[in-house]
Amino acid sequence: MLVGGMALTLALFQPDIPQNAGTMLRACACLGVSAAIVEPAGFPVSDRHFRRSGMDYLDHVDIARHASWSAFEAWRAETGRRLVLLTTTGETAYTAFAFRPDDVLMVGRESAGAPPEVHAAADARLIIPVRAGLRSLNVAVAAAMVLGEALRQTAPLHDGGASAG
Repeated sequence: MLVGGMALTLALFQPDIPQNAGTMLRACACLGVSAAIVEPAGFPVSDRHFRRSGMDYLDHVDIARHASWSAFEAWRAETGRRLVLLTTTGETAYTAFAFRPDDVLMVGRESAGAPPEVHAAADARLIIPVRAGLRSLNVAVAAAMVLGEALRQTAPLHDGGASAG
């Protein structure tokens, strides 16, 4: 899942529900995807709910912590990586998008999504089409769906492990 030393990365923009963050980091660990947390988070990253949701899987994921949006953007500029934002106001369905193995997939805050500066910086804004009259999926579910498609396109998983547990 590495290309030139850079793996697909799931970035959490200022997460505010520790259980969702823990679930997404557990998915990253299991799928071999790097993670980034853009602070400030709405909870201490050592919060017991965060650790409980991520279980012992947190020790198996490469997590980069960025103190701010500007620090994250500096890191991204330095590494030359494409930012793919998952948003309810996206222009492209995630299933119609061509992912690259070193993309940074970003989810916004559960309570407020991503602010305008994040939307403006994104190289692509993807949507998961949902039924009319419904707002959105849980952020951890959305992240898992899009990660699965990105991995299917860029580095198909090989058989040999349990998929749920």
